Amino acid sequence: MTTTLAPQPDAAEAAANPGKRHILLVFAGLMVTMLLASLDQTIFSTALPTIVGELNGVDHMLWVTTAYILASTIMLPVYGKLGDLIGRKGLFIGAISIFILGSIVGGLAPDMTWLIIGRAVQGLGGGGLMILSQAIIADVVPARERGKYMGIMGGVFALSSVAGPLLGGWFTEGIGWRWAFWMNIPLGALAIVTAVFFLRLPVKDHANPKLDVAGMGLLALASTGLVLTTTWGGTTYDWDSLLVLSLIIATVVAAVAFVMIERRANEPIMPLHLFKDRNFNLTTVAGLITGIAMFGALAYLPTYLQMVTGANATEAGFLMIPMMAALLISSIGSGWLVSKFGRYKWMPIVGTIIVGVALVLLSTMTPTLPIWILCSYLAVMGLGLGLSMQILILIVQNSFPNSQVGTATVSNNYFRQIGASIGSAVVGSLFAARLTELLTERMPAGGAGAANSFTPAMVRDLPEAAHQIIISGYNDALTPVFLYMVPLVIVAVILLCFVTEKPLATTIERDILPETLETDGATYVRLEASAGAGAPAEQAASARPTLN
Repeated sequence: MTTTLAPQPDAAEAAANPGKRHILLVFAGLMVTMLLASLDQTIFSTALPTIVGELNGVDHMLWVTTAYILASTIMLPVYGKLGDLIGRKGLFIGAISIFILGSIVGGLAPDMTWLIIGRAVQGLGGGGLMILSQAIIADVVPARERGKYMGIMGGVFALSSVAGPLLGGWFTEGIGWRWAFWMNIPLGALAIVTAVFFLRLPVKDHANPKLDVAGMGLLALASTGLVLTTTWGGTTYDWDSLLVLSLIIATVVAAVAFVMIERRANEPIMPLHLFKDRNFNLTTVAGLITGIAMFGALAYLPTYLQMVTGANATEAGFLMIPMMAALLISSIGSGWLVSKFGRYKWMPIVGTIIVGVALVLLSTMTPTLPIWILCSYLAVMGLGLGLSMQILILIVQNSFPNSQVGTATVSNNYFRQIGASIGSAVVGSLFAARLTELLTERMPAGGAGAANSFTPAMVRDLPEAAHQIIISGYNDALTPVFLYMVPLVIVAVILLCFVTEKPLATTIERDILPETLETDGATYVRLEASAGAGAPAEQAASARPTLN
């Protein structure tokens, strides 16, 4: 069952410009929302040492990050499925509101317990901000036109990766770290106002929706076990410790039970039929590998830059700019090319190859490598990521009808988030173990133990002999890890070669009616790739579903 809106040519032409303005206003609100969520993942990286010092909670530092990641990962599939069942506008506004509530709790936190609670509440809302933004774009823009919008969304991640640490440092050294929370309130309010007045999405019949409560619970348990295993394993606890082994077993049991439940659920939170689609499987595995490579590489590069090059925290952030600039340019450029020519398969293949080349280049770094060459390696990494990340999501969205686009998008993103968690944890574990081994071998007797408390400033002030041992240890511990990830990237390239390049849709097929002037006070506008025109209000209001 689809809704066919067929505007008259002259009316369509007259409505073209208002339609474009409508999309731009909606898109601006989505960008503010995505910036909120992406900044919140990076802004505390430079502020955290000061925060935990003031609140006397160094031993709980890990939970400030883990609480947000865990809560957002658990909520990803929930927002995706509920969006398909009951509509995304109300959920979107609700997610922003929860995020703002978490920001207020964090901003007022008198101790580490309340700070962690605030971060968890932020995560409950943050899990919906990015995923609903991506799904809403699919609601209002056809796949052929969607590439340029998705490209700009990818650029938001690039901007936040640089702006987050810089803002965190600036707040900490200036008006106070609590402004990392307070700034979310006006930005969130702006996003809500934009959604209320300009976001007009299809009305869905949400009377008595059948929720997959058992599936949600089991997926939450499996996600929690996996995130905690990858966060704690090899760092806080040994991989062979009873706690970590118990988490692994519990995660596997919950995952198996989840699959069994999903096979019988009426409205599964992650339908197993998604995995029957070839493009979904290929792009999801490739996205997971991209998450491992991206976050595995990026999680420790700022530390490397500070320890080996002698840069302070702010300077290390600036040294990451070439990578983010390249990611921004290639992400926007690839989106424009998709919308212009409709061809896309080559982009993630070439992008993933470039990521592999960047990892090989990063594995050759030495303490004496000129800074400009190191920055050029980072730019190569950014170029590859920009060509691949958002296009993979577009391929997934183009493989399913609009009624399933939220669930499909969130399932793909869920596995990418899992890849990010695994990548950060595994690289961190390998890096820490190798660093400890090298420092034990190279430092004078008893000196390796003191290395646990080394800061970049302390390393810069060490005698030359000790200084060289430390920076060579950091270099030799991290650079081989980049090379270890290259085989994974090669697997991703091979998988992407088998993606089927389906024509990008130029219209939005629906099985429900769009909102009309009578329901939300404004006309629903749908873009056509060929004319960019929306349907007049009278036709939108009079449109009726027709059986095909």
